[in-house]
Amino acid sequence: MTISLKARWRRWINRRIPRSDSQVLSQKNIFILPTAAGVVFGFLLLIMLITAINYQNSLIYLLTFLLGALFVGAMHQTHRNLSGLTVDVVRAGEGQAGEDIPFTLRVTAGKDAGLGLDLSVEDSSVAGVHVPSSESREVVVPVPSAYRGYLRPDRIRIETRFPFGLLKAWTWLRPVSSGVAFPRPIPAPDTNSTVMDGQELLASSPVSGQDTADLRPWRDGDMSQRVMWKRFARSGQMIVADWQGEQGSPHWLDFNAFPGVDAETRLSYLAWMVLDRVQKNAKFGLALPGDAIEPDAGALHGERCLRALATWGEQPPRDADGQPFGTRQLQDHPVVGGSV
Repeated sequence: MTISLKARWRRWINRRIPRSDSQVLSQKNIFILPTAAGVVFGFLLLIMLITAINYQNSLIYLLTFLLGALFVGAMHQTHRNLSGLTVDVVRAGEGQAGEDIPFTLRVTAGKDAGLGLDLSVEDSSVAGVHVPSSESREVVVPVPSAYRGYLRPDRIRIETRFPFGLLKAWTWLRPVSSGVAFPRPIPAPDTNSTVMDGQELLASSPVSGQDTADLRPWRDGDMSQRVMWKRFARSGQMIVADWQGEQGSPHWLDFNAFPGVDAETRLSYLAWMVLDRVQKNAKFGLALPGDAIEPDAGALHGERCLRALATWGEQPPRDADGQPFGTRQLQDHPVVGGSV
């Protein structure tokens, strides 16, 4: 019964607040309820009213109605703190899995200032945000991550309890944009790449009659440099040549260079190798099953490679309900090009 009620509540919220990277807060999407202090305050007002009626004491009546008017005024002010605000996702950040991924939001106030705002997601929050009237402020909300892959929080909560903490008004932003969590880097063992540069591969191609190559049909994940394109042009068959004694190019970081290791560990090895090459400003390329990034150098190239490692085998989240720690499942991806 509890699960059913939670599911119905979630579906109702999702219909009322659809996914969007920009949201204007209004009566349609702002919720308000008394806090625990507000409930106690209301209970005390009720006791004071009963006492005033019992003793017919004008001073108690006066105090009760004054405090009641204060409560009503606080309710309107608390609601106005959110009403008219516009919240936009400026940038979905990137970072290492297991750390907080920064999501940058822009909060723009309308004719009324937004005071005492708290923005939170999961176990992370940013408190005490003040936005003057007709001004904007960028706020970085750290979103916890657990696994590598795409990261899209289900909801980002925007809440205020200003001015007296007797009531809380809140809403949610359900972003469309996804951040990226890179694999955790693990120091890689010494290994040789199985990928050769295009020119080296061409130079090492055997002539007719040589038997130094193992010919096999093309498999998903094979590098295009290994395909015998002349044979493909003649017969239409994708044939791949594995040259004997091939040591690979030192410029390539190769997914298939770690036989007997599971896929997630391979990605962590490659992440460590990418960071190491970037630190040394060395030229390198990245070979993944079904994808390859040509050799280059520099921080931007390193970020591109890390992004490819983070999203390998993943699809950007498109479901109605976001997954708090990205799209990667708990089980490992199947290993391509090696046994587990």
